[in-house]
Amino acid sequence: MKSPSSSSSNRKNISLTPSFSFYVIAISFILFVTILYGEDFSCIVRHSFVNSQQSEELLSPHGDNIQKEVKFPFAIGRNEEGCNIFEGRWVYDEESRPFYKEEECPYIQPQLTCQTFGRPDRGYMHWRWQPHGCSLPSFNATFMLENLRGKRMVFTGDSLNRGQFISLVCLLQGVIPKDRKSIKTIESLTVFSAMDYNATIEFYWAPFLVESNSDNAIVHRVTDRIVRGRSIHKHARHWKGADIMVFNTYLWWMTGVPMKVLTGPFSGDMKNFEMMETEDAYRVALTRMVRWVEKNMDPNTTRVFFTSMSPTHEKSKEWGGDPTGNCLNETTPIEDPTYWGGGSRKNIMRVLKRTLERSKVPITVVNITQLSEYRKDAHTAIYKKQWNKLTPEQLANPKSYADCVHWCLPGLQDTWNELLYAKLFYP
Repeated sequence: MKSPSSSSSNRKNISLTPSFSFYVIAISFILFVTILYGEDFSCIVRHSFVNSQQSEELLSPHGDNIQKEVKFPFAIGRNEEGCNIFEGRWVYDEESRPFYKEEECPYIQPQLTCQTFGRPDRGYMHWRWQPHGCSLPSFNATFMLENLRGKRMVFTGDSLNRGQFISLVCLLQGVIPKDRKSIKTIESLTVFSAMDYNATIEFYWAPFLVESNSDNAIVHRVTDRIVRGRSIHKHARHWKGADIMVFNTYLWWMTGVPMKVLTGPFSGDMKNFEMMETEDAYRVALTRMVRWVEKNMDPNTTRVFFTSMSPTHEKSKEWGGDPTGNCLNETTPIEDPTYWGGGSRKNIMRVLKRTLERSKVPITVVNITQLSEYRKDAHTAIYKKQWNKLTPEQLANPKSYADCVHWCLPGLQDTWNELLYAKLFYP
């Protein structure tokens, strides 16, 4: 006669057998699928890993988890759960792009009017950014103007930020009667006024954000660049009272040599300076900006954004093109989703991320870097006003003076403002 304990043990063994068999079958099935689809599986994993590495280099320091706890001014809804609007692909769209025609916006500067200066193709205007798994909110000019009623929106930074400012003006001005809008420039400040809305959209020239010897909005091309890393009041007094701030600064820091950081005023002999590596000087300036934001921007009523690095396309060999070429004559985007050009410094992105995440006031990063990396076709190249007379050598070799830094309008920077619009109203 079997003991009770022996019977109990047998029952346990019997009850475990189906579970054990299930695990064996499941593991066998996984191994079979892995072998069968091994190459595709590894490709997917590798692709996701590379993309996540690049996108995580500069995530908004105030990301989704924090945003759920914060009520943002101007917001009317939330972005789709789990959707990263900065990761996606470019889709050719002749029906809904561009938002406006070059000749319909009288405010585009001649450095950006590519059709006026003879660009033969128009495809660069028709690409639409499509995030993975979701879509950008439809840009509505009237809606945005209503939400800017009685407000000041200020862009401040370099010429790339000025291009984004002009792009937004072009996106909005079409719904405003001709005699109810104006634009004027006084030294470093340009103000677009929408009179019926008592609203202004402004751009202030400050390529380093802090005080520098490049602050003259007209004469600023100096080779020996000097900044006062901890001095921002000269510029910031023009920003005070803004309801929405959009900062940028990157390109002017990329001298390739250590920066001169002045410890005294520019009015002196300027002998009191220290040499800093670019990353360190950049961190000093960004920290000063953050301190100003904390002191002057009320998170309950105002919003602060920072537009990330705008890529350059100076060397076509980086995307498998002509070893001696650049962006000139490029007419289609780069299709490799992992492409990252040499002009975008990830160490600078890390400095930006680490500095902004320390801010006590939410600063939302508009991460245009990766999606703009693909757009080798969207630069002004030679199709712009040339302020200096071209030499015979340049005329013989157009790619030698092609501008692979700035962007045609309409074009890529309209997408930057779609992203800004999404983060402003649907964070």
